[in-house]
Amino acid sequence: MGKARHSRFDCSPGCSVEAAIALIDGKWKSVILFHLMEHTLRFNEIRRQIPNVTQRMLTNQLRELEEDGLISRKVYAQVPPKVEYSLSDLGRSMAPVLMALKAWGDAHIGLYGKPVVVSDESSEAA
Repeated sequence: MGKARHSRFDCSPGCSVEAAIALIDGKWKSVILFHLMEHTLRFNEIRRQIPNVTQRMLTNQLRELEEDGLISRKVYAQVPPKVEYSLSDLGRSMAPVLMALKAWGDAHIGLYGKPVVVSDESSEAA
């Protein structure tokens, strides 16, 4: 059902980065978390915020985020069923990371889809 999980991180340099990235890897997870930072949303509200995500993919990503403790899912006993998603305390602790990603993305949005040219001044000096 879900993706393969790391059973243990070996504490080598970078393992904390690996652990953090493992929680938010997935095409839409960071975007979902970003939209939930503002307020609680229902499934279709999230889907409207992210029009390119399929229903199946959104469902899977939400399940994984819930399994990892980043979001909370509240089901109301009514017909038709009502389900709301919100950030958990752990998910809210990701806010500075998500805002840093947004700031970096805003500053570099012009590079999206374009090849990056790296100038190697050391080879020019040789």
